Amino acid sequence: MSVRNLEYLFRPASVALIGASDREGSVGAVVFRNLKQGGFRGPVWPVNANRDIVAGERAWRDVASLPSAPDLAVICTPAPTVPQLIEALGRRGTRAAVVLSAGLKQRAAPGGPSYELQMLQAARPWLMRILGPNCIGLLLPGLGLNASFAPGQALTGPLAFVTQSGALATAMLDWARGRGIGFSHFISLGDSADVDFGDVLDYLGSESRTRAILMYAESVKAARKFMSAARAAARNKPVIVVKAGRAPEGARAAASHTGALAGSDGVFDAAVRRAGMLRVDTLEDLFDAAETLAHARPVLGERVVILTNGGGAGVLAADALSLRGGTMGELAPDTLAALDAVLPATWSRGNPVDVIGDAPVARYVDAMRVLLQAPEVDAVLFVHAPTALVPALDIARACAPVLQASRKPVLTCWLGGPAVAEARAATAQAGLPSYSTPERAVAAWLQMATHARNQRALQEIAPAAVAEFTPDRAAAAALLQGAAAEGLEWLDEVAAKRLLAAYGLPVVRTEAATGVDEAVAAAQAIGLPVALKILSPQIVHKSDVGGVALNLGSADEVREAAGRMLQRVAQARPDARIQGFAVQEMVRRPGARELIVGLSTDPVFGPVLLCGVGGTEVELHRRHALALPPLNLALAQELVDRSGLEPLLRAWRNRPAADRAALLDALVKVSQLACDLDGVAELDINPLLVDAQGAVALDARVRLRAAGTPALPLAIRPYPQELEETVEIAGRRLQVRPIRPEDGARLHAFYDAATPGDLRLRFFMMRREVPHSELARFSQIDYDREMTFVALPDDGSDTLAGEVRAICDPDNEVAEFAIQVAREWQGKGLGRRLLDKLIRHLRERGTREVVGTCLPENSAMASLAARVGFEVLPGGDQTHLRLRLG
Repeated sequence: MSVRNLEYLFRPASVALIGASDREGSVGAVVFRNLKQGGFRGPVWPVNANRDIVAGERAWRDVASLPSAPDLAVICTPAPTVPQLIEALGRRGTRAAVVLSAGLKQRAAPGGPSYELQMLQAARPWLMRILGPNCIGLLLPGLGLNASFAPGQALTGPLAFVTQSGALATAMLDWARGRGIGFSHFISLGDSADVDFGDVLDYLGSESRTRAILMYAESVKAARKFMSAARAAARNKPVIVVKAGRAPEGARAAASHTGALAGSDGVFDAAVRRAGMLRVDTLEDLFDAAETLAHARPVLGERVVILTNGGGAGVLAADALSLRGGTMGELAPDTLAALDAVLPATWSRGNPVDVIGDAPVARYVDAMRVLLQAPEVDAVLFVHAPTALVPALDIARACAPVLQASRKPVLTCWLGGPAVAEARAATAQAGLPSYSTPERAVAAWLQMATHARNQRALQEIAPAAVAEFTPDRAAAAALLQGAAAEGLEWLDEVAAKRLLAAYGLPVVRTEAATGVDEAVAAAQAIGLPVALKILSPQIVHKSDVGGVALNLGSADEVREAAGRMLQRVAQARPDARIQGFAVQEMVRRPGARELIVGLSTDPVFGPVLLCGVGGTEVELHRRHALALPPLNLALAQELVDRSGLEPLLRAWRNRPAADRAALLDALVKVSQLACDLDGVAELDINPLLVDAQGAVALDARVRLRAAGTPALPLAIRPYPQELEETVEIAGRRLQVRPIRPEDGARLHAFYDAATPGDLRLRFFMMRREVPHSELARFSQIDYDREMTFVALPDDGSDTLAGEVRAICDPDNEVAEFAIQVAREWQGKGLGRRLLDKLIRHLRERGTREVVGTCLPENSAMASLAARVGFEVLPGGDQTHLRLRLG
């Protein structure tokens, strides 16, 4: 991941076009014309190996003859020439290039490197950044730069558009221009040999001219890089994505239920949610969402009330909301009474609120005020149909101040054409979202609600874990190593249950038996009745071949069932190697829900968790949801909510509610297993029985990662437990460890206990408290690019003694640090220990420099930094601290 030298790509002062031409219809001619007509103020130097004049302007024969090194080079010459051009540009001093040329996947000679690899190798010594190859180029309307062969220019605006499809880019540019949509950046990634989504998201996430980032994606290459960049960007501005390729072809070959259900498109959905982005279905939705989210007020709830002057229009809006999974708000008695006072007796007395077609302007305003003040109303959808009684513009002008003053989201829908055009324009001018149909307004609201949910997940301060558990990692690792040494693809059921037990998951007692007599003995030892299952590495779904017998209540029944089972399996799967039987305690929990909890490996995003309705027909009803590990309890709860399990878990008739906490605990523990054991490729717990008494794994399948296949890392780096340590300071023991999401409450108490003076020294301003959004940001960090160590006294108290944090730039060149120590621990050496630990960590991860600032009066901080080895550089209203690590 890197933003290094991207400023030359996205803010160049000079451009060279290599392959410039005046041959009509050639790429070189189109790009040169676009560069000259875009209004770019810097020099544009055409380079043509055979011409001194191109399109009536002076040209240069090669890179060496250019007046100076261009900030940006645009290359549209044949693929074999590109590596040498990149080397020449790098040597000259150019640090960014757009390679439009296609065909770089080809090899110069059989068995040799591709032109693309040669290009990257030529760029590496100069740290040159390359956009493409095989792209249409780059448009920066704010600079007047059109370094592309797109047909025409882009309008200037606040949206950045990033696409992997060149054909789509040209169509999108034309479509947006016709609708007056402008861009800060219009970027075609092409083959993304160097600059990819992660790099662009990192750059655009902090780019001030960009209000929202729109993406058209077909694939993601580096999942962890993508997730880190997306999470950082989505904290600053809306990131909205359309992704092609919804068909989960990869699932068709999956051997387990989890693998079959966890299709790649579903995994991408999970990644989008976890990163706080918004996914939409169409390109039109992409721009609608950008406009809506850019002006939207915070979504604090999802109960919507529809206000309309026409019953039919209100019903259409209500239908659209209900059919798409939205929540119709129910008006409270006090609200109904307040509406009775301002509406005629014939009003609808419910949601939608129909103010009747003859409503004067005051009636709209009064009804809107009532709804916006009602605590049970989270958002209002205003749908108006034109009438001859009151001009729509008068209504818009009267309502606009009320809507602007509201903290709640209000979406307007002006039905019709010329009769409402002025009202629609007035609403938009007031900064309020407006839509032409109820369906589009509802779609916009659902986008807002989904984005708000994703943002809440991104900023979640998770509660403390219900119970700490320490898995037996050594036993689990030994079990997997033994299976791998035997060349097994699947763990047998007994081994799978032992693996789950090592991670604290409740399992039914299961014993292995090599023959019929041993199966009978095992059944008697376990206690009848029992279940009997065939054991074979080649048979995963045992019930499909008659390999399962239930409720065997005597030794004779076990013996008879085992014999019949061997016959059935031999007939159905003569190729299978039979190892014996699994004899399992027969669990009778008639009120239990059959669920599935699983783990699969996505080829891009790595391990992914699944939760949903289980049983033998699990693949038919599709009631399940996916999430990327690691999970805490809050994220596990969100996964359950999305899975559609809520009605199933609730009490119903004479069946008590299921133990939701036991299900969440199981999900967190499977997540921990995924983080610890990269040798597990797939895992099914199906069914996981959950009832009022808790949860128990009835059946389990575990597939191992194939020998020689590299492990795919988690897309989100898990908690680095290896960095935990215990220290002794002033005669007291403290645990020093990386911060966890569930430390949010501790961090809140830590800042609350600080004096105003200490907070001023820490945040450079007077503040009474640290906002929730900052607490979430401080406690839920990306361990891949930042680190916070906290110190907790080892005396059972739940307070923080101190914290030290550092955020690295995407290139891992510079880390900026901050530190704070609780008042009672100041002057005892804790600050030095925390800072030393942070510096060791940064040095180990290859960070080159640590910097910080403090107020001039913070002499204690300056003194601590000097003792550690920082340069202390006074500079007016701030003192700068700098330590070189390598």
